[in-house]
Amino acid sequence: MDETRRIFLLRVLAAGLFAVSPLARADLLGNVPHELPAGKSIYSLQGSLRINGQVATTDTVIGNNDTLVTSAGSQAIFVVGKDAFMLRENSELQLSGDNLLVDGLRLVTGALLSVFGKSRHRIETPTATIGIRGTGLYVESQPDLTYVCTCYGTTDIGVAADPGKTETIESKHHDAPRYVTVDGRINPAPMFNHTDEELMLIEALVGRTAPFALFDDSYGGPKRY
Repeated sequence: MDETRRIFLLRVLAAGLFAVSPLARADLLGNVPHELPAGKSIYSLQGSLRINGQVATTDTVIGNNDTLVTSAGSQAIFVVGKDAFMLRENSELQLSGDNLLVDGLRLVTGALLSVFGKSRHRIETPTATIGIRGTGLYVESQPDLTYVCTCYGTTDIGVAADPGKTETIESKHHDAPRYVTVDGRINPAPMFNHTDEELMLIEALVGRTAPFALFDDSYGGPKRY
């Protein structure tokens, strides 16, 4: 067993199997997360995923300029280059990039949990632009509101309608979630709808470990939000 898989198992088993999110629990029971082999993009697929309008399977290879759409009750976990993603239900994600790598993403609607390599990336939604530097990130996109949690790393959050209005977030562990509104405000927000275990899972798919402790020193159990 490689080091990434060993660390993942030790942390999650120490937390207690049934404290893990349902999807991560199912993966643990059947398939310990590990770096995907060359030519493999999709780690896990629940429900329906269409790529460029075509029905996808776990054997489908995702390109750096593809458009992904999930239906109700669906979720896809996948890798492109050194970036890994968890795309929630009822989501549309447009990828863009060169040389087999993704550097731009547009989350038209829905929710996306992402972990990125060291190269710079940019995510756009109807109300926000997010510059990314080696970061774990969770985004929910609606026509009039974007939710952004910089799970760790650095982001530059901007207002789509006012490019001069930005806020730089430096986060170690979900320190400063934000709402970006259609009328140009960047407001504090709570942390919700994603977990440390999910971040650990998708980091493992690109051979990395998440840069935070799984345990809360004040309680001793897994961090849940």
